[in-house]
Amino acid sequence: MTTSSVEFPGNFRIHVALTVTDLAKAVRFYELLLGASPIKERPRYAKFEPQDPSVNLTLNEVDGDVSVEGGSAHFGIQVKSVEDVHSAIDRFQSAGIKTITEEATTCCYAVQDKVWAVDPDGHKWEVFVVLDPDAKDELYAEAGCCEPDLVTLNQQCDSSSATAD
Repeated sequence: MTTSSVEFPGNFRIHVALTVTDLAKAVRFYELLLGASPIKERPRYAKFEPQDPSVNLTLNEVDGDVSVEGGSAHFGIQVKSVEDVHSAIDRFQSAGIKTITEEATTCCYAVQDKVWAVDPDGHKWEVFVVLDPDAKDELYAEAGCCEPDLVTLNQQCDSSSATAD
């Protein structure tokens, strides 16, 4: 066989494999983030393949600390409307997950509306819409990718509140 046995929109999609410390908590978070359930679950493993957003996301449970310090910066899902950002905010808030919302923020040389949340293992996620694709951004030139710093984001989006009380 020379072609993929898995169908997905377009010619490419993102694959992200994350290590997590509590698979059940992580699955709940990613169900909210993606608006979809896993297509495959095995001991210490779950796989999501939603069509929208088109991503192949696997969660691999490990023992011990899963620190992102020095690892990945953050992950994101680009959406097509502010309404889609607000829908993500509503999903997170309904589940008791704290968020940081940015409106008309200039980031990565573009104006964006976005919401930030942190998964149970400290992985930072943004759901964003680009409102102006070409904007001046001095912050990016000075500091690289713009995101709330890890301390602020973790204080605001304490991953221990990943489940509703």
